[in-house]
Amino acid sequence: MALLSINTSAVAKVPLQLVNPESTQINLDSLGLDEQLWEHSGQLGDKQALLDSIDNSLRYLATPSAAKAYQEYPVQGITRNRVHRSLIRFRQLVVNSNSPAQLQAAVNREFALYKSVGQDNQGTVFFTGYFEPIYNASWTPSAKYRYPLYRRPANFEQWQQPHPTRAELEGEDGLGTKSPLRGRELVWLSDRLEAFLVHIQGSARLRMPDGSLISVGYAGKTNYPYTSIGRELVKDGILPLDGLTLPVLIDYFNAYPKQLSKYLPRNQSFVFFKETYGAPATGSIGVPVTAERSIATDKSLMPPGALALIHTRIPYPNANGKLEYRLVSRYVLDQDTGSAIRGPGRVDIFMGTGSQAGDRAGIIGGRGGLYYLLLKN
Repeated sequence: MALLSINTSAVAKVPLQLVNPESTQINLDSLGLDEQLWEHSGQLGDKQALLDSIDNSLRYLATPSAAKAYQEYPVQGITRNRVHRSLIRFRQLVVNSNSPAQLQAAVNREFALYKSVGQDNQGTVFFTGYFEPIYNASWTPSAKYRYPLYRRPANFEQWQQPHPTRAELEGEDGLGTKSPLRGRELVWLSDRLEAFLVHIQGSARLRMPDGSLISVGYAGKTNYPYTSIGRELVKDGILPLDGLTLPVLIDYFNAYPKQLSKYLPRNQSFVFFKETYGAPATGSIGVPVTAERSIATDKSLMPPGALALIHTRIPYPNANGKLEYRLVSRYVLDQDTGSAIRGPGRVDIFMGTGSQAGDRAGIIGGRGGLYYLLLKN
């Protein structure tokens, strides 16, 4: 997930608060319209993508794992049945609405808003972005392809705790020469930082030497908490916090590659992978994630599969191909989580697959609001 993190460790007992019903109209209107659903400014709308994402959540809500997740959900009034009914009705409204204003008016009439208490209960949420990268890889090691991703060990459930650290599993240099995982290598990458970023993002498309494209996804992780290497660089006075983005980190490590051996092992958490045979990137609730319509939150706090509205700044390419931030409101589905996503003040937005998605995801790092929408009745 996010390579950068912000401290939001304070955990609220009640992560969501119902917006005063008398002011719901004012609050929703102040958030703005989700104009991306319809064609505008020469850009095609993504209504079908939102509908597909809703259908993915509906499939999840029909599972035993969803029933278990909602059995003791801490916010009064938020139940699996209500989330399910809300998604079905919202889907009907999206299909039958002809404009952003028409959809918003209908949502105003029928839905209540539950706002995340955010960081320190002030309602402010810190947003980051994640993506599914496309990197070069090989089934076999060579002088070019030296950095492995590993399969989950067959005896992983029997591993003694604490688990081995990242350095113990892949070596300080990332080559895994003396790794206890020898023989469990899935693929090899040519770039050490790219291999690390697959750990952070949780999935990837990999282009093999014969030109074929395979997919790998999350298969488990060790029991260490996530440590942001960006924050470690800031702590050591190497980079300033202001303006710290994924492109800045990549540029730094490209200029100082020996620093990888110093900083990457500080994130002791280690991820295992499996081949997913072309399946789309999948969230923690077991359904595909959809570009700009799926978010990751702390699933110990937030309602899995639920409909939400985010209000924050997201970068978009302008006419010259340069990325510019726009303040937007977007209807999204809560379908994923991540090691760096902890507390009610953190949201990770899935931005899609490939280099442009990575460029956009890598510079998201602003504040905003997170609201869950449920039928009033």
